[in-house]
Amino acid sequence: MLRLSSALPCLRLLALALPLASLSACASPPAADVLFVAAPLTAPHSFTKGIEGPAVDADGNVYAVNFARQQTIGKVTPDGKGEVFLTLPGASIANGIRFGSRGQMYLADYIEHTIYRVDPLTRAVTVHARDERMTQPNDIAITQDDVLYASDPNWKNDTGRVWRIAPDGTVTLALDTMGTANGIEVSPDGRTLYVNESVQRNLWAYTIEKDGSLSGKRLLKTFDDFGMDGMRVDVDGNLYVTRYGKGTVVKLSPEGAVLREITVPGAKPSNITFGGPDGRTAYVTEVVQGRLLQFRVDRPGLEWQRGQERKAHGLAIPTMK
Repeated sequence: MLRLSSALPCLRLLALALPLASLSACASPPAADVLFVAAPLTAPHSFTKGIEGPAVDADGNVYAVNFARQQTIGKVTPDGKGEVFLTLPGASIANGIRFGSRGQMYLADYIEHTIYRVDPLTRAVTVHARDERMTQPNDIAITQDDVLYASDPNWKNDTGRVWRIAPDGTVTLALDTMGTANGIEVSPDGRTLYVNESVQRNLWAYTIEKDGSLSGKRLLKTFDDFGMDGMRVDVDGNLYVTRYGKGTVVKLSPEGAVLREITVPGAKPSNITFGGPDGRTAYVTEVVQGRLLQFRVDRPGLEWQRGQERKAHGLAIPTMK
């Protein structure tokens, strides 16, 4: 979450949260695995307060925005070593990050109304889509065939929209007259789009039609206090939602039932992704301390699973055309 108005690992804590038994690559947790206990991955203020993103490549590296300074994309290894992966051109500052079906990286730039595409091998940055109608593309969700849905909050007016970006970069308004649209995600079967409204504290579900349009709006969950920010699903379709201001991550069933709430060290978790050796390490961006956090979960993240499938088929490194 970013308003327009607006790396060194901690080994001792990491050892508490990630015992050696957790390094075995299996979807079911071993007996000694410590689940849902959050700890820092990177040092405080290794990122700016604009830390967001995050996404994991097929090799397990975590990418998040504004590492060391604004306008950068940071790359952090699973053991917490960070570096500047690239610096965006002009005045651009990214927010959401996603990987596509060929390993290509997409970045939502909330300053220049742009979705960038990045070749992770060459680090070449190209414009995938640009549309001045956008207030600010913020978080992005992606389907298996590389259709993007970008949330577009207008923080000044507490309103928002959602844009659909086709694989060829064509931009279409998918949802209008929303509250402050922020976190966004697609269900594992590709049939449901989830969008939350940070100020209104509502989480909505929409049916994704065959042409990519959205219908069947239904309220999945409303919270009485604190906002919501980024979201990701696990392989079972459960939603992990960051509770910005509350300092927690809530796990919801596909029907919106609260399954668990995980306290993290920091009041403002802004987004979440999954990675690690088995897809069961959640990585959380936290604004107050400007750092990445991590905790173990019981089931792999969907995007990690898809990344491994790409890697198995030799598609982890893209050929940009």
